[in-house]
Amino acid sequence: MDERIREAKATLGRECVILGHHYQRDEVVRFADFRGDSYKLSQMAARADGRYIVFCGVHFMAESADILAHEGQSVVLPDLNAGCSMADMAEIGQVEDAWEQFVNLGLTDDQGRGITPITYMNSTAAIKAFCGERGGMVCTSSNCKSAFDWAFRRNEKIFFLPDQHLGRNTGYARGIALDEMVVWDPYQLQGGLTADRLRKAKVILWKGHCSVHQRFLPEHVDKVRATYPGMQVIVHPECRWEVCQKADGIGSTDYLIKQVKDATAGSAFAIGTEIHLINRLAKEHPDKHVITLDDSGCLCTTMFRISPQHLCWALENLVEGRVVNPIKVKASVKTWARVALDRMLEIQ
Repeated sequence: MDERIREAKATLGRECVILGHHYQRDEVVRFADFRGDSYKLSQMAARADGRYIVFCGVHFMAESADILAHEGQSVVLPDLNAGCSMADMAEIGQVEDAWEQFVNLGLTDDQGRGITPITYMNSTAAIKAFCGERGGMVCTSSNCKSAFDWAFRRNEKIFFLPDQHLGRNTGYARGIALDEMVVWDPYQLQGGLTADRLRKAKVILWKGHCSVHQRFLPEHVDKVRATYPGMQVIVHPECRWEVCQKADGIGSTDYLIKQVKDATAGSAFAIGTEIHLINRLAKEHPDKHVITLDDSGCLCTTMFRISPQHLCWALENLVEGRVVNPIKVKASVKTWARVALDRMLEIQ
């Protein structure tokens, strides 16, 4: 299988760029021309020159690549079943309904004068377009704080979706009190919030989460402290606020990688993130002690759907001139989603 992938990749040459997310299994990510988190891969997609972009990630990432792609480029997702449970937690109809209620309460208008919407990269193209059209933007865990600064220069409120934990952790790090951030539950009347609470809130968080990072609990940090005195605990900001408060460091996937890479030999880390990345860091840095924050650490099951067989099938079809599993965002959605993504790429 590896040989077939190498042969197809060599035949396609510069016409094909393979992007691989850090959470991919080793058997797949080793064939990537570029490896990174969603932010870095978005940058790579925007700069790609080949006719084909094969995205070894999940659906929302491939959508973003198609939005940023040049004329004549095709984006391929090796397995269409590779989705994201977090992205699925914010459906465009629910989000539009919430916004309509904000407008009716006088919190904003249709153009976003009053509330700045920000969506995490882990969202559908329709949600990205929704934010772009209302003066908002897309963010990633790498630039979320800068996105908050940008948003607050425009309005006094932020509507952040779909990950409540990233929004809460970012807001708190920026000095916003917990009681100034409320959670909008799309399955309750008026989000489960009173009009007064919504008016007083600085940040309205969507009730969504990452199924991997929400598994980490404060007691996992306590157990590591007791079992491995002196071990550093570093976590992704998609983890719960209580976990992040107990950690020694909080940051994006690239931040977590850099902390391990730059540490001196003999350093020890317990990391709260996806297990494939943690295992890869442990292999790449044998002079350091790297473990998962939770012994039953979870893999990203949807990311795991991309297998060497899927990658091989996609590449060999491209060699034959067939584009399989193309990801195409509607032109009506792409316009405003591109605006939101361009704003993301403009800030640090």
